Amino acid sequence: MIQSIDQFKNVFFIGVAGVGMSAIAQWLAGEGKIVYGSDRYFVPGQTNETKEKLEAAGIQCFLQDGQGITNETELVVVSTAIEDTVAEVQKAMQLNIPIVRRSELLAMIAKSKKTIAVGGTSGKSTTSAMLFQIMEQAGMSPGIISGAGLVSIIKEGKIGNAKNGDGEWLIIEADESDGSIVQYTPEIGLLLNVDKDHQEIDELMQLFGTFKKNTTELFIVNQSNALAKQLSSGIKCDFSSESSSGAGYTASNFQQYGMTIQFTINDHSFSLNTVGKHNMENALAAVAVAHGLGVDYTVAAAALKDYQGIYRRHQLLGVKNGITVIDDYAHNPAKCAASIMACQPIAHKVVAWFQPHGYGPTRFLRNDFVKEIAAALRPEDEIWMSEIFYAGGTAVKDISANDLINDIKALGKNAFFVEDRNRFLETVKPHLGKNAVLLLMGARDPGLEAFSKNIWEQL
Repeated sequence: MIQSIDQFKNVFFIGVAGVGMSAIAQWLAGEGKIVYGSDRYFVPGQTNETKEKLEAAGIQCFLQDGQGITNETELVVVSTAIEDTVAEVQKAMQLNIPIVRRSELLAMIAKSKKTIAVGGTSGKSTTSAMLFQIMEQAGMSPGIISGAGLVSIIKEGKIGNAKNGDGEWLIIEADESDGSIVQYTPEIGLLLNVDKDHQEIDELMQLFGTFKKNTTELFIVNQSNALAKQLSSGIKCDFSSESSSGAGYTASNFQQYGMTIQFTINDHSFSLNTVGKHNMENALAAVAVAHGLGVDYTVAAAALKDYQGIYRRHQLLGVKNGITVIDDYAHNPAKCAASIMACQPIAHKVVAWFQPHGYGPTRFLRNDFVKEIAAALRPEDEIWMSEIFYAGGTAVKDISANDLINDIKALGKNAFFVEDRNRFLETVKPHLGKNAVLLLMGARDPGLEAFSKNIWEQL
């Protein structure tokens, strides 16, 4: 049984193009492992940018037909999306090659370094990226394994979701959606928030409670989030965007000017090229961790002033004919509401489009989507939805995005349904005017990047 990254040299990833899998694959390659993998999105004769970047990182890529797994393979890694019936899993079992889940391997990696694990239902990727930027600026040379590409790393020609560091610290995201957060024993645990997402609140509180218990040195909690605050008893470090909270790190004086936000942390000024009060909280969390590691406020502020953002997190595609187009990964009720509100200071009107993913999750979160989105919309704002993204499987298709739209309409809000997203632009154009933000939201669907780019190019 493999329990340490020192126990293998050759490792194969099934589904290596996935954002979580590719991050670990790149990090291991950077540590000198022989890494190779396959993915169902690798198609003969078709260009695949992820495949090209993986190969540039020294990771050999195969079609998902089993040829890449050989007797030299010492470990096979699968994500939660890979079922035991997949031919490559069957081949690994026939060859008696150990198989581990992505989260299990990440837990092994975390044990090999001093680890900062970032948890919460929203903001993990952004906060991890901000913390990475601060620690790099401070000369700490951290490593990172992220759930999204950092623009600063993407500009190096990489996928952007992983980087090896010469220092002692590794920053990781601790994911609650599949319950894997309980596998990590980080030196520093950071809890950003707890909002209804993949599980009921009681389940989430149990998971984050175990996360707190497993943190070995310092657990840091956002006192501004009511549910996260319940897990703050007995901790030595906390942060809040409420000045009266008494937290050790407090952010205040928030202002947004277009695509820039300004605020103070413990009376020190900060400015970032991003949007939304939620990003002030993300920055506050990153600063709290970094300052706890000895990084001065002035160093943190200088680092965040140059923060370039992460892929598909309020990513500005451009401004055309008075329309600001923004692409965002928002996919749960709290994230969608925060994304809409973050865009409101930019223009008189926000026209938001959202593609829910998964029939089960949409059914589970229906009332929350309706409540949160409706509350975020101003009288002039609009919400549009296209049909739920279906990734395959045996889902019961007894709900439509149009059900959510009708619920939001019933609350007196401007809500519209266009079943086929390819008809969205032609349908929405008369609603845009000359001073608006067109906000595109959605996750999980690998075609969303191309969709957003097409919207921008054809606007």
